Amino acid sequence: MTDTAPRLNFAAAAPKAFRSLIGFDAAARDGLDPALAELIQIRSSQLNGCAYCLHIRSSQLNGCAYCLHMHVTDARKAGEDDLRLHMIGVWREAKHFFSSREQAALALTEAVTLIADADVPDEVYAEAAARFEEAELAHVLAVILTVNTWNRVAVTTAKIAGTDERR
Repeated sequence: MTDTAPRLNFAAAAPKAFRSLIGFDAAARDGLDPALAELIQIRSSQLNGCAYCLHIRSSQLNGCAYCLHMHVTDARKAGEDDLRLHMIGVWREAKHFFSSREQAALALTEAVTLIADADVPDEVYAEAAARFEEAELAHVLAVILTVNTWNRVAVTTAKIAGTDERR
């Protein structure tokens, strides 16, 4: 995200589309563990660092500081442990901090978020499908899709991290 002034106020300019996105986000989370939803949203939003460090080659990274700040704040308020929050970006090297379900969701999050670089690998999808029942997997995917949409809205409109407008 750049240091430019905010651009378009998406919510004001397209209120029907904005409300629809809020509805999709709420429907995506319905019945899903809120902590898992936050882990997914944090991982998608933080995909902005060094490709070497992330073990990912991509020029199409979200890099949404606004969403990352918002979801880390939400996760803390929900009782998420700070140490786990610090380890999300390196979860592959720190697997013992995350359950097998969380690892599968994080791998799927990365694959879907970086889909411009490659298809979602069969083994990543199969691992997620093995860890989640079909309906729950659909909600995991829906959360991944919504956070990627929110990331793109926030980056495109130059939202400023720390200015959560939901409050």
